[in-house]
Amino acid sequence: MIEIIAISETHIESFHRALDTVARERRYLAFLEAPPLEAARVFVLDMIARGHPQFVALSGGEVVGWCDVRRHPRPIYAHAGILGMGLLPPFRGQGIGTRLIRTALAAAQATGITRVELTVRETNRNAIALYERVGFAVEGLSRNAVKVDCVYENVIQMAVLF
Repeated sequence: MIEIIAISETHIESFHRALDTVARERRYLAFLEAPPLEAARVFVLDMIARGHPQFVALSGGEVVGWCDVRRHPRPIYAHAGILGMGLLPPFRGQGIGTRLIRTALAAAQATGITRVELTVRETNRNAIALYERVGFAVEGLSRNAVKVDCVYENVIQMAVLF
């Protein structure tokens, strides 16, 4: 059974491993490998300290997925947050991503966030379908915004309003 819970300091190393696995797929995230463990630790502890929603999916005590909403730091954008998420390959297509994103969005709304935005590669059809199912709408397209292994990809901007 997969448990969805708020991240804690005890999950940092497992979160870092999951982040690195998804990043090394080179298809979904904004980086191609996880940042150093210490940088991930700083990120998670900062998210916790600031009360930003960050949830993990656990299987056997190990992080197999995550979803977080980081509030924009500047006052004119502080009503909005940026969503990030990922799920290890064996756990995709089982509804876990939907559970994660719904949990994170509800928590974001509870903290007063009224807009959540994200970017997604145009080729990531499964993620786009998930985002649309939970209420995200396409707001724009950045052509050739990503270049991985000498191949350009378009990036779609999406957002949901509460």
